[in-house]
Amino acid sequence: MDHAAIINKTTKFVQDTLKNAEGGHDWWHIYRVWTNAKLIAQTEQADQLTIELAALLHDIADSKFHNGDEEIGPKTAGDYLQSINIDADVILHVQNIIRYMSFKSGFDKPVFHSPELAIVQDADRLDAIGAIGIARAFSYGGFKGREIYNPEIKPDLNVSKEAYKNTTAPTINHFYEKLLLLKDKMNTETGKKLAQQRHAFMENYLEQFYFECK
Repeated sequence: MDHAAIINKTTKFVQDTLKNAEGGHDWWHIYRVWTNAKLIAQTEQADQLTIELAALLHDIADSKFHNGDEEIGPKTAGDYLQSINIDADVILHVQNIIRYMSFKSGFDKPVFHSPELAIVQDADRLDAIGAIGIARAFSYGGFKGREIYNPEIKPDLNVSKEAYKNTTAPTINHFYEKLLLLKDKMNTETGKKLAQQRHAFMENYLEQFYFECK
């Protein structure tokens, strides 16, 4: 198959697999990350097919929805890519991007990096901030039955990986424990530029939020 056929087939696979997904991790999240990744890739030297496949498959089996299993995503992606006869080196690269791109992976010592990982990671992080990021945070918080805000529960600014994975804290805390940190964790120049405005929007949102909570 040529590039376009591979991407079209993968798009259909992802849409079918995630048709009942939680709203913050559904096909439209994948679509935005895929779009962001292609935009960032225009100014970076990297393999286009690997970038697009990783972007499309990065949440095909998110550990949050599979009892914390951090290998189910890479395995599901790998099984699919093998089924359409993608080269083994591309499959391994895509699996490693999925395995190491998440925010929680940042708690561990880095063991893998590539230009393609940097691009897809930035694309995913962009969808976690700004107006979309706010909507996704509250969508997932509602899905998990969490409080929106509780002034008696303070954000944990030194949260461990296990505590982060298992948190039940109010959604507003998530801004301080993750979302507001992402601007300074962007890898690419394009990602950094795009993150600035989205970060500022979140700061303005929080200011308005606390004003209304008085």
